[in-house]
Amino acid sequence: MCKKCKLTQVDLSEKVGVELRFVRELEQGKTTLRLDKVNKVFELFGSECGPVPMKREGDDV
Repeated sequence: MCKKCKLTQVDLSEKVGVELRFVRELEQGKTTLRLDKVNKVFELFGSECGPVPMKREGDDV
């Protein structure tokens, strides 16, 4: 449940248009979720997920 937003998992899945199972897996930190579905959820909160450059040892960043 998103306490801040007052949404249950069921509410969130229906509002975003993804399966309840997906919401549960997202909350549990499953590492192999589809990015397009993750972004459907993030979009509801005004965010998105995507590739970003990784800082590697020896980089001058």
